[in-house]
Amino acid sequence: MVAFLRASEHRGTGALPVANGHWHAQYDVIVVGYGAAGAVAAIEAADAGARVLLVEKMPDPGGISILSAGGVRVCDDADAAFAYLQHTCGARTPDDVLRALAVGMTQVPDYLREMARINGAVVRVEAASGNYPFPGCDALAYADIEAIPGFGDPAGYLAARPFRPGCLLFKLLLDNVEARRAAGRLDVWLSTSVERLVQNAQREVQGVRLCRAGESLHVRAHRAVVLACGGFEADEEMKRQFFVSTPVLPGSFRGNTGDGVRMAQAAGAALWHMWHHHGPYGIRHPDPAYPFGIYAKILPMWTPERETKPLPKMAWIIVDQRARRYVNEYPPYISDTGVRQFDHYDPNTYRHDRLPSFLIFDEAGRRMYPMGRSITNDREAWYEWSSDNLKEVENGLLQKADTLEALAGKLGIDAHELVRTVSQWNAACDAGHDDAFGRRPETMAPLREGPFYAASLWPVVINTQGGPVHDAEQRVLDPFGEPIAGLYAAGELGSVFGHIYMAGGNLAECIVGGRIAGRNAATAQHATAPQSAGANNAGDETAEDARRA
Repeated sequence: MVAFLRASEHRGTGALPVANGHWHAQYDVIVVGYGAAGAVAAIEAADAGARVLLVEKMPDPGGISILSAGGVRVCDDADAAFAYLQHTCGARTPDDVLRALAVGMTQVPDYLREMARINGAVVRVEAASGNYPFPGCDALAYADIEAIPGFGDPAGYLAARPFRPGCLLFKLLLDNVEARRAAGRLDVWLSTSVERLVQNAQREVQGVRLCRAGESLHVRAHRAVVLACGGFEADEEMKRQFFVSTPVLPGSFRGNTGDGVRMAQAAGAALWHMWHHHGPYGIRHPDPAYPFGIYAKILPMWTPERETKPLPKMAWIIVDQRARRYVNEYPPYISDTGVRQFDHYDPNTYRHDRLPSFLIFDEAGRRMYPMGRSITNDREAWYEWSSDNLKEVENGLLQKADTLEALAGKLGIDAHELVRTVSQWNAACDAGHDDAFGRRPETMAPLREGPFYAASLWPVVINTQGGPVHDAEQRVLDPFGEPIAGLYAAGELGSVFGHIYMAGGNLAECIVGGRIAGRNAATAQHATAPQSAGANNAGDETAEDARRA
């Protein structure tokens, strides 16, 4: 694995005793979270003249941004982008907030090109319709990083595995962070968890309390704090409270545990979109110690009324605990709404009768392609799915039986119903039409060749969309719509998406919202004087190697 970030941790401010109301270190702006949003916010604040501290609790930066498909949703027509955003947000997000994102989307390509000067990155912009046929759909595009000279390793980058297009985008951001760090305008502290926001009597955010190398420190932010520390997909209690049905398995990253949500709440923030999460269905590892769900085979997305090319075969069907199909297994944007089918509650049996569901395929399907894949940003957790699916039979990820009746017995579902369901499915395949749920004909594959296979199927969350409410300036708002002085948010934390998701939309938020938050944080002015101030910056501290060999 190629990785060569070296994030120097230095130039805080004088060691001042917290017990006397002083600070261990002081900066103009503190950015919490080193994913794409935090990187952009830190870059923008530094370029605006602020002295910036960028803090990440994990030993490696990247968050979930580094695992993304890398395409930032952009548009050269702000009105068209705004129209599309209005529909995807379903009247749950104010128009001025969406307008700011839409305008920012028109500026992203040039912003990426400007940053690409640092390492020769090749910026590509390609037209790509939105995944839902709403107004503005056909005006949308993706901007991504096509290549960076001398960079790229299939094994991954930093702690991200495998190498994803998002690694290219994050490498561009990281190189720009490192350039500001080398110039003395920006410091990076890894393996450092921010625990609380510090406020004065007027509830202005003054700084943070963090834990670094086992020591609790208070760090002053003279101008503002930017929360860019992601959502809560790895926090089980928050998911239980805000999601309709659980468990929902985290897909890729154990660092997003809702820290920013709780800190913003404690500071007085209102919350929005807490129910909304984005993800497909996936497979649960039989080892309870394995922290992530495993994504089912991801097939190409499509857009109703816009797609002309045929889709590939999908080898499986999905049945519930009654052994019945209940859904089109290949909806237009499976990575968005694949989680939603599990929320159904059966009032006759008093349970969520689709949780878990079961993915069913036959021997011909087993030979078609690997049924699962892992994508993780984690130094330890990784699962390599076999090319022929046979290792998964041995380790229990897949159940195997010679007959459908025997398979039903292993799954604990009704054998008669499973046989009937598969017979109906095979008849639909022969007819070339899925009358029950409208699956596209070219994706349909009959299940006739034994042995037969199954996997327990669960919702897998790529990322959450909920968090603190923010305005068009990325200022965090209280329940009465008033900004909390000195506090901004960007990225996944308090996303604008409150209805359905726009593919590439969170990356757009990371860049657009990060830019707005960083610039505004750098120029923020408190109404009251600081609680205390150190006289000058301290010397260098021990450098931390964020490399993963």
